[in-house]
Order: sequence, then C-alpha cells, then structure tokens
Amino acid sequence: MFGAAGLTGAMAAVPPAAASPGAASATAASAASVRAAAPATVLFTIADDRITESSGLATSRRFKGVVYTHNDSEDDARVFALGSDGRTRAVLTLDGAEARDWEAIATGSDDDGRPALYIGDIGDNLGGAWSEIWIYRILEPKELTDRTVSYQRFRFRYADGPRDAEAMLVDPGTNRIYIVSKEASGGAFYAAPQQLSTTEVNVLKKVADAPAMVTDGAFSPDGSRIVLRDYVFAYVFVRPDNELARLTLPVQSQGESITYTRDGRSLLSGSEGPHAKVWKVPLPRVALPSELRTSPPTTPAPDTSDEDAEALEFGGNLLALLIAGGTGYLLFRIFRPRK
Repeated sequence: MFGAAGLTGAMAAVPPAAASPGAASATAASAASVRAAAPATVLFTIADDRITESSGLATSRRFKGVVYTHNDSEDDARVFALGSDGRTRAVLTLDGAEARDWEAIATGSDDDGRPALYIGDIGDNLGGAWSEIWIYRILEPKELTDRTVSYQRFRFRYADGPRDAEAMLVDPGTNRIYIVSKEASGGAFYAAPQQLSTTEVNVLKKVADAPAMVTDGAFSPDGSRIVLRDYVFAYVFVRPDNELARLTLPVQSQGESITYTRDGRSLLSGSEGPHAKVWKVPLPRVALPSELRTSPPTTPAPDTSDEDAEALEFGGNLLALLIAGGTGYLLFRIFRPRK
C-alpha cells in the first residue's frame, strides 16, 4: 500500500518505495505523450504589480472563478485571491508568519471540515540548509476582502534528510499532505502523518518515486488523479506508479505552478515573472478524473469549427445515403418480378 492504511483515490494502492530510483522515470517514459483536448488558451494575465514570482496556484472551493497564488520569496506572508480577469479580489495576510521560501499552495479542509488553504514554505535552494520546513493552514474566507488572518503552522522534516521541494498536494479525500521533492536525478513523493501535530515536528516519509525537477502538483477535485509538472510537461497519474498521460505545456518563462479547474476538466498552468499569464489546458479524455470519464460536461460544449461541422455534415449525409441505399435494395428484393 502507498503509505499508511486508509488512503483513498489516487494514493490508495501503490507499491512501497523500495523500487529502484529510476522506477518513476521508467514508468514516466512508458506513458505516451498526448495532446490537450483543445488548444491551450490564456485564461488571464496577472494584473497586480505586487505579484512578481507567482509560485503556486490553487482553485477556490468557495468562489467560482477565483484562484489563489503567492510570491516565492522576499515578500510578506500573504496570499492573493485572483478573479477570472486576473485582477486581485483580496489579499490575505498571515499575521506574524514568515515567508522564507513559499513554493506551493493547495486547497483542503481544517479539522472541522471547513474549506482551508495550505501554503508550503518548502523550498530549499541551498541544498539542505533548512533542518525543517513549514506548512501554514488558514481558513478560506467567506468573503473576499483584504484582511489579516490567523493560521496554524505545522513543522516538518524528512526522514531521509533535508532536500529541495516545490510541489505540495493535499488529498481531497483524506486531507493528507504530500510533498514531491525537486531533484535532477529524480524526485520522490513524501507523505505526512495523517494526524498532524502543532507542537512536535512531523516526519515526512518517502512512499514513491517521482519524475525529475518537479515544480508543482495537485490532486484532481475528486482525488482520483494526480498532476505533476516540470518546466516542459504535465504528468497525469492514476497513482505514482501509473502514469496516464504526458502533456506539453505552453511555453512560459519559468513555469512553476499548476492546478485543476474547479470542474476537473482542465489544468491551469502558471509562471513566475511580473504580469505572468495563466494558461488553461483542456485535458484529453484519457487524463480526465474518474468521475468525468463517463459523465458529460456540465456546461454546453463549444461551437464546432467549420472543419468539424463539415465532417459532421459529411458523416450524416453518408449515413443517410447508406440507409436510403439499403432501403431501396430491400424494396427491390421484395417487389422484383418473379421468373
């Protein structure tokens, strides 16, 4: 099993991490690259001059069309709520918190099941300089206004020593935290304890291999899929040892963020840099979350192109000709003169 008993969704059944270090790379290499379901489009451009190093994205559970982000380092401990037009709807400032090297943000729940945001101060570009890393948890606000918020801080260390990481995922089914290390020779998934301590250092244990140079990751809304990204590709997994698809992401100056849209049908891909673009990448059917593989979209399908329309028209006309031809032949056999 992957980690401790009781895991669900994409993390429910994975062999132990005793496999060779190249196992994840071999699995990844065997997955076919696929195209997005439709061309990627720019969803919005970040308008706020204060956001110069967007290093994480998380889709709001409360507010439709809202995405949360934060700066990487050298900024106040704050989270920006962005609307679908790229403008800042609210700034949430963590009172008294430190933003040492914030690299990731994810949605989850608090201990009472209320929507919450997890912010990962997990970066370590100095090659093991930090003896421990921190994850902050704040409640997602009920109203989007600038405010100072309280938080809980959880302390972590890796069982096998310090390392750099930029990806943090929160399982929507169990609320368990996973961190994926960023390593040139191949990273790893690390699982946090199911029950987190606010007073003791929580130990992160390796549970599976991961691709190299991962800069972000997320669970699908239903928890059945995992997406990881590097600077070129998005890797979609059923579980860490079973890669479904690999998508080429839009070219970005320093692509360091990825998340799912609220409906789970697309990925949002972001980058560091001032006024960065956030791209929407529709997922092909093979990479869709489980609950969407058989269910139709909840919104009307986009208009087909002229080429698609012509193809549909040709197919319909061909079917009509076949039916007409078959009917004519049947009538000929029935009513033809007998010898």
